[in-house]
Amino acid sequence: MLTAIRPVLPVLFSVAFMMLGNGALGTLIGLRMANTGASSIAIGFVSAAFFAGLTLGSLQCFRFIARAGHIRVFAALASIYSAASLGHALTPDLLIWVALRFIEGVCLAGIYMCIESWLNEQATNESRGQILSTYMITLFTAMAAGQQLLNFNVLGSPVLFMIISVLLSLSLVPLCLTRAAPPVLPHVTSFSLRALYQASPLGLAGVAISGAVSGALYGLAPVFAAQSGFGMSGTAAFMTILIAGGVVLQWPLGWLSDAFDRRTIIIGVSAALGVLSVAMWLLPDGNWLFLGITLLFGGISFSIYPICLAHTNDHVAKQDLVAASGGMILINSVAAIIGPLVASVLMARLGPAGLFAFTALLGAAAAAFGVWRASVRPPLPADEQAAFRPLPQTTPVVAPLHPEGEPESEAHPA
Repeated sequence: MLTAIRPVLPVLFSVAFMMLGNGALGTLIGLRMANTGASSIAIGFVSAAFFAGLTLGSLQCFRFIARAGHIRVFAALASIYSAASLGHALTPDLLIWVALRFIEGVCLAGIYMCIESWLNEQATNESRGQILSTYMITLFTAMAAGQQLLNFNVLGSPVLFMIISVLLSLSLVPLCLTRAAPPVLPHVTSFSLRALYQASPLGLAGVAISGAVSGALYGLAPVFAAQSGFGMSGTAAFMTILIAGGVVLQWPLGWLSDAFDRRTIIIGVSAALGVLSVAMWLLPDGNWLFLGITLLFGGISFSIYPICLAHTNDHVAKQDLVAASGGMILINSVAAIIGPLVASVLMARLGPAGLFAFTALLGAAAAAFGVWRASVRPPLPADEQAAFRPLPQTTPVVAPLHPEGEPESEAHPA
C-alpha cells in the first residue's frame, strides 16, 4: 500500500494540515457565536453561507485552475482562506462573518479540486482504491483531530484563530514543494436532477437528506454542545467522536450494503438515524453512554451518503458512473445549504435539542420513502450490485477517483 500512496504523500500532508485547521475553524465559529449570545438562526445563516460558497466554488473554480494552474490556485486559495480565518478575530459583525464563511467555502472547494485532481493524476486502475481510502481516512482523521484544538480556545482571545491560520498556511508547503508534474483537471459532467431521479429516486432522496444532516451537524453541533453546557473540553470530545464515527462505520455498513438489498440497508440506517436522534435529544448530559451514542450517530449520519450513492450506481450504466457521482455531490452540497437554516429554526423554537429533532424528522422521512420505494420496485439481486466504494462529500472532481472511474484530459464544469 505504501508504494501506491508514495507519489501522493505531499498531497496527503497538505490535506492533513488543511483539515486540522478547517475542522477546528468550523467548530470554533459556532462556539464563538453561541458564547456571544448570537441566535441559532444567525448561526444557521453563517453555516449556510459556507456551504453556499462550497457549492459555487465546486461549479466555478475549475475556470481559475484551468487558467492559472493547480499550484498557483492552491497557493492563492489557501492564503485567502488563512487570511479569512483571521478576519473572524477582527470583528464580531454578523454580515462580515457571513461574507467570510462564504469566501472560505469558495476557497475550500477550489482547494479540494486541486487536491483531488492531483490524486486522480497519480492514481492507476490498481492503486485508485487505495489512494481513495487513504485520502478519506486522512480527511476525516485530521478533521476529527482538529477538534482538540478547541482546548486552546480562550473566550475573546484571537489565539486559536491564529493557530488555525498557521495550520492553513502550512498546508501550502508540501504541495508547493512537490516535484511531481501538475495534473490536468479530469473531465466531469453531471446528470441532471431528472435523470438522477429516474435512475434512483431513493438514492437521490437519500443523498439530499445526507447533505441536509451533515450541513446542520457541521454548523450547529458545536452550538448544541455549548448550549447544553458541555464546556470547551467536552465540546471538543463531542465533535471529535461525532466526526470519527463517520470513519469507523462507513466500511462495515458498506459491507452490509454489498451483501443485502441496499434499500433494506438504507431503510435501516435511516430508521437508526431517527432512533439515535431521539436518544441524543433525551440524553444530552455528556456521559459515556451519550458519547457512545454520539459515535454511532456520527457513523450513521455520514454513512447515508456513500450507501445511497452506491445504490444509485447500481442503476446507472458504467460509463455514466462518474457523471452520476458528480451530480450527487452537487445535490448533496445544495442540501447542505438548506440544512443549517431549517435546523436553526427548530433550535430557536425547541432549544439546543431542536438539532436532533431535525435529524430525527429527516431519518423518519428517509425510512418511510425507502419503504415505499421497496414496495414499487423489485430488488436488484445482491450479486448484481456494484461493490460499495465510499466517496467524500467534497466536489465533483473526486468522482473519477472512484475505482470505476477513469480521469479524462480536459477540464469541464460539473
